[in-house]
Amino acid sequence: MYTQALNDLPTPHNLEDAEKMANFQTRIDSEDRIEANDWMPEAYRRTLVRQISQHAHSEIIGQLPEGAWITRAPSLRRKAALLAKVQDECGHGLYLYAAAETLNASREALMDQLMEGKAKYSSIFNYPTMTWADIGAIGWLVDGAAIMNQIPLCRCSYGPYARAMIRVCKEESFHQRQGFEIMMTLAKGSARQKAMAQDALNRWWWPSLMMFGPPDTDSQHSDQSTRWKIKRFSNDELRQKFVDATVPQAQFLGLTLPDPDLRQDEVTGNWMYGEIDWEEFKQVISGNGPCNQDRLASRRKAHEEGAWVREAAAAYAARQASRNAA
Repeated sequence: MYTQALNDLPTPHNLEDAEKMANFQTRIDSEDRIEANDWMPEAYRRTLVRQISQHAHSEIIGQLPEGAWITRAPSLRRKAALLAKVQDECGHGLYLYAAAETLNASREALMDQLMEGKAKYSSIFNYPTMTWADIGAIGWLVDGAAIMNQIPLCRCSYGPYARAMIRVCKEESFHQRQGFEIMMTLAKGSARQKAMAQDALNRWWWPSLMMFGPPDTDSQHSDQSTRWKIKRFSNDELRQKFVDATVPQAQFLGLTLPDPDLRQDEVTGNWMYGEIDWEEFKQVISGNGPCNQDRLASRRKAHEEGAWVREAAAAYAARQASRNAA
């Protein structure tokens, strides 16, 4: 869902000049970066706006379940680390909204879509964080899945997006290590702490696999996104990479992944996993997840309470512009 589930890509209209289209595709095929002032097909621009805005919304909503645990973290060290992580997520949203603005997308319009419940964002952020172990599971699994999704975006054909993702991935790597360290501390602790870690793993494992989007057989129009090199790997390819990387980590922790069908293929060495509940996935992205309404309500409340800051900043900018003009 973070970056790979944009399967409702618009059908390109054959309005662009054929020669420009051919030159554009030649640049893509030669691994040339497309920049904001370069000519691009309208469908390419719309695809990027949809993907980048969905990614930005996910970063903004994603800080809510973790921010609720800053005051409840078990030590000052944990509080400081979690606070830094939430601050990073705010920054990621800022980078991504700025990248969308280079495509003539208004940040205000994108935020309005989010506030009105018309914008898509990662389904995984509509699940509750019930214990401190959930914060560890989010860092280990959710941020781990995000890294798997986002590293290929550092080679995205659109330059501003690719460059923003370099810093995002560096910081997400820190978040993943932070989450794994929390899970390791719990797993090596008391029986009650290990049970807490196992419970969080049980609840977050399947939603983490859903983050990569629907199976390739249900992924419509993704071929065009691949030809434009916005998307480098298919949903199922990235999901398999994530499972192969995560199973050994769970074994190291002494935790059990909640999948009775999990087995290692003797030929490929890949870890084969059970069937994902795609009906649950569809319900969550349709706004019927356990925390959809609460998370959007929290975001609207924060947006409304911050109105005076935006108004003050706008007034200050107007005054400075007036002075400069004088």
